[in-house]
Amino acid sequence: QREQLMEEIELLDGASVDFDQEQVSKGNMTPVFFGSALTNFGVETFLEHFLKMTTSPLPRVSDIGEIDPMDDDFSAFVFKIQANMNKAHRDRIAFMRICSGKFDASQEVYHVQGEKKMRLLQPQQMMAESRHVVDEAYDGDIIGVFDPGIFSIGVFDPGIFSIGDTLTTAKDKFAFEGIPTFAPEHFARVRQIDTMKRKQFVKGINQIAQEGAIQIFQEFNTGMEEIIVGVVGVLQFDVLKYRLENEYNVDIRLENLPYEYIRWIDNPQDFDLAKLSGTSDMKKVKDLKDRPLLLFVNEWSIRMTQERNDGLVLTEFAR
Repeated sequence: QREQLMEEIELLDGASVDFDQEQVSKGNMTPVFFGSALTNFGVETFLEHFLKMTTSPLPRVSDIGEIDPMDDDFSAFVFKIQANMNKAHRDRIAFMRICSGKFDASQEVYHVQGEKKMRLLQPQQMMAESRHVVDEAYDGDIIGVFDPGIFSIGVFDPGIFSIGDTLTTAKDKFAFEGIPTFAPEHFARVRQIDTMKRKQFVKGINQIAQEGAIQIFQEFNTGMEEIIVGVVGVLQFDVLKYRLENEYNVDIRLENLPYEYIRWIDNPQDFDLAKLSGTSDMKKVKDLKDRPLLLFVNEWSIRMTQERNDGLVLTEFAR
């Protein structure tokens, strides 16, 4: 049966190249491959065609225009953060794509969002479960760097990097265009059951939020005592609960909240959040970057709040 399937794949292989590469490159056509990585069936065929279809590194948009991948200056964009890849060491890895120039492990780079120079710690490349330290990499490559976090005075600093950060050696500093995020539609108040595990709870929920799996908010004028979690789909609550239990040994209790709409205040300098006049079902919160937000049950509440606060600008997405 396997030989018969292989013969069919060979027959299909000749037909599979009969597609419009221009449409594939534009994203209008999507090739589909069938195989099994577990049994190494069809993998080679997929990789061969993937190399034919993929393009060389393309320019990336920044706040000063497009950055050419052939530029001599090094630049990179953080697109993913993953905690606990090595459970024995509780490490946190920031993955970045090199967008231009050459990466040299010995050089200092400028972290645009952090506004400081730094060396990237333990640069490494990964393939499945294996990883190896690299001394250099080039545009188009993806590297992971160690991202330490600090816990002090009851507050956990998740790390140096965030998704969307830019690193560069260019004299004229710039920031790459960020990754769009979806506004959460489901909210829940989260509490740890064992109060003695406060440190693990704060660390875990901050790290998971930094990965982009959830969004967390604090009650206005409070610290991390009350944490509200926002998600796009309700299954993300299950993921949060599972990861806190298995990776941080913390049991939590989720209390669903009735809010369905979230709005960032685009001009917070013009309003005192404490005196902001809203509806009875509106909640004032802050995000991880201490930006003020409002949670609403329905769209009517949004309109009423704007009418009661002349000049208030609310946006669905953070800038």
